[in-house]
Amino acid sequence: MVEYDYVTKKRADVRTIKDSQVPAIRFVMRWVTKLNVAVFRASKGRLMNKFIGGYAVCIVTTVGAKSGKIRRIALIHLPHGDNKLLVASQGGMDKSPVWYHNIVAHPKIQIMADGEEKTYIARQVDDEEKATLWPNLLSMYPDFDEYQARTDRNIPVFSCRPEAT
Repeated sequence: MVEYDYVTKKRADVRTIKDSQVPAIRFVMRWVTKLNVAVFRASKGRLMNKFIGGYAVCIVTTVGAKSGKIRRIALIHLPHGDNKLLVASQGGMDKSPVWYHNIVAHPKIQIMADGEEKTYIARQVDDEEKATLWPNLLSMYPDFDEYQARTDRNIPVFSCRPEAT
């Protein structure tokens, strides 16, 4: 079992995800995300702009790592100065979300937030930078701590800087 100094929750204190639940959770996440993306984009961010709990949403557009097709995902909007942070938590499941692999393969992405879509260059942060960013991430979405405690996977964090124009 892997533990990180900056994670305040402990594995014994968090609810586990049973292997038998994973397919159903992924199915629901996929369809809710498709709906969220479609409504958010069509309304230019006026509708479906918050996750449960009131957390602001952004839409991240990537290029498929294998397919080369445009892919969109609704994620929690995590501003960090002029940059945006993306956390590939997938609720603390044991595998990284598909969009993680897309960004690793094609780090030039678009993020739609606050009614604007801009191009960003994503960079996966190292463990030291992740530990520094962790309190900031938790201030915007406290459940990240539970997600990291739930899995042995080192949940990837990306810092996305606006593309120079």
